[in-house]
Amino acid sequence: MEMDYTATQSGFRQHPKMRMRNTTMDGANSGQLFDDTSVPPGVQAAGSPGQDVGAMAYPGQTLLSDPMSNLAVAYGSSLASHGKDLVDKNLDRFLPISKLKYYFAVDTLYVGKKLGLLVFPYMHQNWEVSYQQDTPVAPRFDINAPDLYIPAMGFITYILVAGLAFGTQNRFSPEILGMQASSTLVWLIMEVLAVLLSLYLVTVNTDLTTIDLVAFSGYKYVGMIVGVVAGLLFGPTGYYLAMLWCCISIFVFMIRTLRLKLLSEAAAQGVLVRGARNQLRMYLTMSIAAAQPVFMYWSTYHLVR
Repeated sequence: MEMDYTATQSGFRQHPKMRMRNTTMDGANSGQLFDDTSVPPGVQAAGSPGQDVGAMAYPGQTLLSDPMSNLAVAYGSSLASHGKDLVDKNLDRFLPISKLKYYFAVDTLYVGKKLGLLVFPYMHQNWEVSYQQDTPVAPRFDINAPDLYIPAMGFITYILVAGLAFGTQNRFSPEILGMQASSTLVWLIMEVLAVLLSLYLVTVNTDLTTIDLVAFSGYKYVGMIVGVVAGLLFGPTGYYLAMLWCCISIFVFMIRTLRLKLLSEAAAQGVLVRGARNQLRMYLTMSIAAAQPVFMYWSTYHLVR
């Protein structure tokens, strides 16, 4: 350090000058006033000389390269797959989605023949369901096999026809149509539950499933549609005549179909034709068949005036 003395009128005045010797300032670091603390120790800051590009790594890449992270991801995927299998298994127990495909395996020819059978079942002779290797064939190959296509389309068509009937009477409203659909669906559920309870109380061993009962109970919508349309075209007289014909037809259809499901099991088990249990089976079959015309009239009489 050197001192520079300058003479003035009042005497000597000392002006210190700081001069650093043997030091050089790097041009790259001359503009940096503070140290960069955003970079962890051991990692060189961006833009500094001699920087190793491979040393810079994104946090996601570091996480994925960690063996423990890979193990956690694999465990999570395995857990999700196991949960999906468990949900599918329990769902198939209460709602057999795989079996529903069988009931919708129909074609145009089957639908036409089945509708004719529901309206005019008196000339049909063979009512047994065909089997192939202990498995019932698809409905499109056997007119006697139950299906859900006709009941589902019949339910929707019946609601639409009911809305048309309300419109001709100036009583249409979305609320009334919703109530009609809800009440019809509730009656169907109650009917199926009552049949299941009756089969349990009578201790009937049959291959009828809940979906079969829904299908057989839904066939009455065809007769309900015919009756309401006849009432809209020809008045109350046409309604009662068409409804009478359809009620008798569905009664005959249900008797000839269910007797093979209920009474044939009794015959296969060696139960006497006039036995007490067989009499209960016969009464149950007739009761199920007789309930169809009652529900048909109860659900349609207010639609025709």
